[in-house]
Amino acid sequence: MIKRTVKEIAEMAGGTLLEEAFGERLIKGVSTDSRALKKDQLFIPLAGERFNGHAFAEQAFQAGVSAVLWNRNEPNPPEGRAVIIVDDTLEALQRLAKAYLDQLDVQVIGVTGSNGKTTTKDMIHAVLNTEYKVHKTEGNYNNHIGMPLTILAMPEDTDIAVLEMGMSAKGEIDFLTRLARPDIAVITNIGESHLLELGSREGIAEAKLEIVNGLSKDGTLIYIGDEPLLSEKIVHPPYHTKTFGEGPGADYQLEDAKQTEEGASFRVKGISTGFFIPVLGKHNVKNALAAIAAGDLLNVSRANIAEGLKTLKVTGMRLELVKTQDGLAVINDAYNASPTSMKAAIELVEQLDGYGKKLLVLGDMLELGENEKAFHEDIGQSIDPDVIEYVFAYGELGEYIAKGALQHFPENRVFHFSRDDKDSLTRELKEKANAGDVILVKASRGMKLEDVIKDLQD
Repeated sequence: MIKRTVKEIAEMAGGTLLEEAFGERLIKGVSTDSRALKKDQLFIPLAGERFNGHAFAEQAFQAGVSAVLWNRNEPNPPEGRAVIIVDDTLEALQRLAKAYLDQLDVQVIGVTGSNGKTTTKDMIHAVLNTEYKVHKTEGNYNNHIGMPLTILAMPEDTDIAVLEMGMSAKGEIDFLTRLARPDIAVITNIGESHLLELGSREGIAEAKLEIVNGLSKDGTLIYIGDEPLLSEKIVHPPYHTKTFGEGPGADYQLEDAKQTEEGASFRVKGISTGFFIPVLGKHNVKNALAAIAAGDLLNVSRANIAEGLKTLKVTGMRLELVKTQDGLAVINDAYNASPTSMKAAIELVEQLDGYGKKLLVLGDMLELGENEKAFHEDIGQSIDPDVIEYVFAYGELGEYIAKGALQHFPENRVFHFSRDDKDSLTRELKEKANAGDVILVKASRGMKLEDVIKDLQD
């Protein structure tokens, strides 16, 4: 984490220390959360429509922080305290993170994409961590607040920072990449997430490609070569490129992928080493190719790349297989959902062997724009009734999943539940499922379908 004097922090953040007597006090780390402050930290109060962190400044000092940033437009800064006056506390946080990153001898890898960026970040971290000291984004700290906090939490002796870059609108990736200045940039795919804001997949591709705006002069973009929206836009770029995917033109071309309950084994064309990831889903196998490419660029041995992937630990609720006491296998993919990732998860379940019945619990996919109902109905239509026994649709838009499924399924195998009827969904699921069956649970995060998984485990 950042360790600097109050005076140094003020200079890096572009602020002014109110009382110079506090200038040599040491700061160890930063926090924007008044509920989780630690001794000697810098408290950075942020202000929003419904909250203002400045109200907790005195509480922060009582918790033992070394100093507090203070927006000059806020009245009554604490007297007799280590207070740094800045024009805007959020901008000061971002400026501080950039200054800290510039002071370190660290290589940066930026990761974005419509789906799979968190798991891909975890894979790259696992690969590089076999030979380097690596710091990565934790949880969903991937926006204009989270990424600066991730950077400021980084130990000074870090070799490589793997930073996830999320977005909901155009220009956000541009801001993050110009702050982080990555040496390697990764785009996992172009899906349908944020269609509501960006209007089309073409708009999404343009927004994701903003990541190259901060790419260093000799940097490399690793991207999915199977996506024409990217290939058509990346022509004679002023940076290096590496592609991955299933297509014959990919630099890292997938071969011989085999899925089991434990994960997936696969090979890469032209590479003698075999690989295994303890993660479900063919799309995750393809994203593992990006991690292999990053390992090669940073001269990690192929043996260590394979070992890193084999021992991978991924962020939760992403195709995570759990077993219940009743003998059910439940695939927890309740963190997020888009049409692309929903179809990939359903395809995974359809291809899994060794189970009894296969059941789907599918909830609303959010932020899909004006065609959201058609996207949901298409998901239902794509489900194979010869392989899937029951479809449980949940939520207002889930009704259209059920409508699509009923075009191929008999009525007694398709169920729809409203958002206030989650308990009934769980009861019906328990009646229909038996030991040895497998259940996929997938929806956007806002649907909180992990509650159903918890009830099944309990």
